[in-house]
Amino acid sequence: MVTALDKNTALVIIDLQKGIIQFPLAKPVTEIITNVCKLIDAFRKAQLPIVIVNVNSAAAKWNTARKDSNPVRNVQFTPDWTEIIPEIKSEPGDIFITKHTWGAFFETDLDAELRKRDITGIVLTGIATSIGVEGTARHASERGYNITFAKDAMTDMFADAHEHSLKFIFPRIGEVDDTDKIIEKLA
Repeated sequence: MVTALDKNTALVIIDLQKGIIQFPLAKPVTEIITNVCKLIDAFRKAQLPIVIVNVNSAAAKWNTARKDSNPVRNVQFTPDWTEIIPEIKSEPGDIFITKHTWGAFFETDLDAELRKRDITGIVLTGIATSIGVEGTARHASERGYNITFAKDAMTDMFADAHEHSLKFIFPRIGEVDDTDKIIEKLA
């Protein structure tokens, strides 16, 4: 349950991009997109920053160095694979981050962009709960950010992985709640 949000909180949207939403997902992607868009509207109304993250792991060191069978190698990276889905309407001033690993803080400018805006808290959303969202959350926790997870604005390729993150990992490093409850705290 979300008890409070820092007055300087940013919304962080993980990997809502054309290539990722094509994967089979545990929850309908339309529900996730609807809730993320509600959060975007609320954060814009509150004049708080929005971070839009995509992943481009095609040339990532961990991906090219693996010797075992790697399911990522079988993914067809189409030219629009990394493009953010059109439902996520960006505006000037939004922060755009391209990550190459699971976490959005590793070897990116995300921490610097948040710090220069005096951001102390983040609300996390996106795909996949146990990969991009959890990887980003772990790094955010290590950097001292207060973390809130919008549980109905994220999903995973596997229902068990999604539930594991929500039940066992996220409560140890932040607060977990529904989109509507988080929006209430913004007011």
